[in-house]
Amino acid sequence: MRTAGDLVARMEFAKSMRLDKAKEYVAKKLGVTPYDLSDVYQMRELREQLDIGVITALPTASRGIQSKFKIEDLLGIKINCCENYRARMKR
Repeated sequence: MRTAGDLVARMEFAKSMRLDKAKEYVAKKLGVTPYDLSDVYQMRELREQLDIGVITALPTASRGIQSKFKIEDLLGIKINCCENYRARMKR
């Protein structure tokens, strides 16, 4: 969560992408270059703007499942814990 490694890894697993393709996909979705994905300062600022979770808690920022829902929307993927949460809320 310090950079975009978690987002890239999600794409590798969710869409069976290779590392370079996953980085390109995430960079395109975030509106940055693949090089920027590893810049700690730029990614912290971007993660705060997009409200997709940061390593240190902020009083008004989303956390946990709330951040994962936003990541789902941003990357256009399904995350298992979000699907499980939705299923439980329908009961």
